[in-house]
Amino acid sequence: MSVTVKKVVLWRREVDNQPGMLAATLAPLAAAGADLQVVMGYRYPGNESRAAIEVYPVSGKKATAAAQAAALAASSIPTLLVEGDNRAGLGAATAQALADANINLSFLVAQVIGKKYCAVFGFATEAEANKAARLIKRAAEAKKTAATKSKAGAKTREMRKRRLASPSPARVQVSPQGSTAVESAAQTPPS
Repeated sequence: MSVTVKKVVLWRREVDNQPGMLAATLAPLAAAGADLQVVMGYRYPGNESRAAIEVYPVSGKKATAAAQAAALAASSIPTLLVEGDNRAGLGAATAQALADANINLSFLVAQVIGKKYCAVFGFATEAEANKAARLIKRAAEAKKTAATKSKAGAKTREMRKRRLASPSPARVQVSPQGSTAVESAAQTPPS
């Protein structure tokens, strides 16, 4: 699976930071049959009495009505959903590409399950999100190419190691009188 980068709209609600707020927000969506891929809940640093809840996707009449009933509204934060095959160093390569382009993140949530990853990136402006989408794809493809070359190099090194470690074949010589002699091919040059 190659990397997919798509713009998404998070639905957001600000709440008092109290037990049960997340459950109360999700209950109407569950009742409407919404199949959420992203659920984020977090309190505000420095204001522990307030929190935010964000979900994606909200689509269709029933889910939209349920989201509105739960006091969720479409967020104006430009957001990208990125999914693909995980590779060591991919997060660092992506972060470096964004840093080199002077793009600041509003938020990032990323997770790896098995060999796949999913990340949600938030940005200050649409222009930054558009530019980041191209950079994230480029960084993922560069990391994929490097991983492929690394695997090919490792495979070649392993084959060489096996070849050097395998015993040399022996040569059997039978004399005209019927006696047999076994010689290591490594010790005698080929005739």
